[in-house]
Amino acid sequence: MIQFFQTYKNLLLQSSVSISLTALIIFLKIPIFFLHGLHTYIHPENLSNGVRAAIRRPNESSDSKPNAGLRKRNKSKDKFEFDESNAQIFRLKLDEAHLQSRLYFDEYRNAFTISFVAISSLLLRIYLNNESENSGFFVDGIFVPVLLGFLGVFRILILLGKVSLEKSASRRSEKQLSIFFGFLGVVLGGLTCYTFASSVFDFDFDFVSVDGSGRFSIAVLMGCLAGLMFIPATKIARSFWLGTDQLRSNLSMITCGWFARSILYANYLVITLTALLWIKPLSEMLVNKNIDNGIGSHLVNEVGTADRLLGNVGFSVSDFRKVRIWCLLLSAVLQLVTLRPNLQMYLNEALLSWYQRLHASKEPDLEFSRAKVFLHNHYLCLVVVQFLAPPLLLLLFLGFSQVDGDYFKTDFQFLFSLMPCSAFVRELALFIAWWVVFVTAVYTSATLVLFRRGDLYVS
Repeated sequence: MIQFFQTYKNLLLQSSVSISLTALIIFLKIPIFFLHGLHTYIHPENLSNGVRAAIRRPNESSDSKPNAGLRKRNKSKDKFEFDESNAQIFRLKLDEAHLQSRLYFDEYRNAFTISFVAISSLLLRIYLNNESENSGFFVDGIFVPVLLGFLGVFRILILLGKVSLEKSASRRSEKQLSIFFGFLGVVLGGLTCYTFASSVFDFDFDFVSVDGSGRFSIAVLMGCLAGLMFIPATKIARSFWLGTDQLRSNLSMITCGWFARSILYANYLVITLTALLWIKPLSEMLVNKNIDNGIGSHLVNEVGTADRLLGNVGFSVSDFRKVRIWCLLLSAVLQLVTLRPNLQMYLNEALLSWYQRLHASKEPDLEFSRAKVFLHNHYLCLVVVQFLAPPLLLLLFLGFSQVDGDYFKTDFQFLFSLMPCSAFVRELALFIAWWVVFVTAVYTSATLVLFRRGDLYVS
């Protein structure tokens, strides 16, 4: 028995930590605590015995006669009388009861739990990898983080596809653009695998060792991610536009405070910078290829021209690789930190709609704002999944890129003979992690440009 525990100590440690962390997340209700305290808004119902706050569909009403009478009074300009009770809006703090009643709450909780358990298991594997020898796929415990990681990625991708097809959660044009960019991503992925992978992107892999089915699978994965990231990225851009007060509304109840606004700016800048670090020639400008043999500074001093600076100043190759990995990690952490401000801005968008409709005319029509308030409350957890998916996918793929692939080669020689080398698999995981950041940065930047030009607007 003692020999068994000594042999499989890493596997038992990984299993016990994963089970304990899962029980801890469920017991402490961390997914609920993660969203606790945010403010949501509701319209009151007009009843004969007073005003009662309720979240209901705009077309549903317990008594249609008062509404019908109100419509008749609105049609008559001479008899128009502003109804203050119908124009009220209530602000409530989200609690456990509110969140559990929302659509996709169970899916959000399950995705949150399995993803963070998988990320924690991958972090533990990276720590143990520095203190243990390559003793086998099961003996060394790498089976647990790999299994949980694949389950987390599969769960998030399936859930993203499900929420993207939700009928009223997004516009039809957004769904159509998402499908279009998915096909465009497949085409770009095919071109990357077959043509200009090494000439445009600074990754250390060669697609020559991959057969046609493998390249097609990589292109399909890139297309799926490009399509699924479109709607979340546009929502992030809308939250950034509203939270940083690009509308110049000066409404403190709608925009973010100075700290949250700084986090939103930092998140966008880090994502954009990280997306550029693997694109040539910027990556070549930041690397000193001659730093190991000590001739870089001599060339710069001797020639003294900007043309010879390329490749002779900057980080070493190993240091630059570490910097890029830390930038990916920082971008994922900042996206998790900005999730609450982004979600609050999503809820505040309904408040902005109510405010605009209330002051748009002498006889405000609040049915649109009532519908928007209902939808933003109804699909609250759906939007949380969309905000949470990009950083979780980034962390999972980044964790895969740090796992030693020699375990697969040792224990699964037949299966591994059909696949490229382990270094390729790790670099591919890093490439997919960067691809998630890249498409998010492109969609977010393009949406902000359209907002700035006036082609899109928040209402």
